[in-house]
Amino acid sequence: MTTTLHRDTDTGSAIDKNSVDIPIDQPISATGLSLPLLASTENDLSDGPTLRTPREVVNSYLEIAKPRIALMVLITVLMGYALAADANWNLSLLTLTLAGVAMVAISSSAFNQWWEQLTDRQMQRTKGRPLPSGKMDSSEVLFLGGLLGVVGLSILSYSAGMTTTLLAAGTLVSYCVIYTPLKPYSSLCTIIGAIPGAMPPVLGWTAAGGSLGKEALALFLILFVWQFPHFIAIAWKYRDQYAAAGLKMLPTVSTAPRATGLLAFAYSLALIPVSLLPTLWELAGTPYCVTALVLGLAYAYSAFRFAQGETLKTARGVILTSVIYLPLLLGALVIDHFCLR
Repeated sequence: MTTTLHRDTDTGSAIDKNSVDIPIDQPISATGLSLPLLASTENDLSDGPTLRTPREVVNSYLEIAKPRIALMVLITVLMGYALAADANWNLSLLTLTLAGVAMVAISSSAFNQWWEQLTDRQMQRTKGRPLPSGKMDSSEVLFLGGLLGVVGLSILSYSAGMTTTLLAAGTLVSYCVIYTPLKPYSSLCTIIGAIPGAMPPVLGWTAAGGSLGKEALALFLILFVWQFPHFIAIAWKYRDQYAAAGLKMLPTVSTAPRATGLLAFAYSLALIPVSLLPTLWELAGTPYCVTALVLGLAYAYSAFRFAQGETLKTARGVILTSVIYLPLLLGALVIDHFCLR
């Protein structure tokens, strides 16, 4: 029996139960699916979760939820809401929007880990997750993903409107069904994956009543382009694991010297003019513009050092700079929008 699996947020590929080389980071394909639930009865997975203490249960669910990523998603949703609402805040609407988006984000993570449980076992960085380690059962995670997805989208439909709901549903589908299965086949998966990754501020914007105009496009493009140096550096850091898993990430498919670093640097340069769009389109003023330039140059410098010499130290520098850059940029955008123009 052959089980076709795919990804987590970082790995995936087709796998046979008798295989030893299993690619990682890809969700299960709808057509090639010989359900992971059934695979769990085979020898290639644990027999199932053992008896767990209440603390172990809570920790397992937190691992599935990926709370740090969910928190970043909610912060960007809040930022988008604040920019569109101006002074017209509806706390009930905001609370329901955040709750609905949080549920969709956790649903996406649960489906992702359900689809990738076999391949996750093959990577050092993912084999300790609840499914590959046997801490949770496949049906438990699948049920959680389905329940939270339905409830989250229902909440958004009730509170935030059809535009926000459709965008959230599209984010869930593109992340789990398109991006993940593509990873074993093409390095273009990074571009596809950056689309759902850039949607959270747009969800907040439309929930507050903003239209899908140039302002929403500016928010989307900033997060879209920001992701590339960040994830390219991560892919380089784990390139050996990705290569062993058969994933077509850029560092595993390119043979050109310094191609990975140069691409990260190119995207970091492209982010500078993109980050100035809010000023150009009157979403922010001069203080934000200056802040965006300074932060953009710092991000580009870290990517330039990575391009000069692809080392663990320079890759970590890009990753660290990227996670500092984004909250500072978005914070400056919101503050300037309300106070400094």
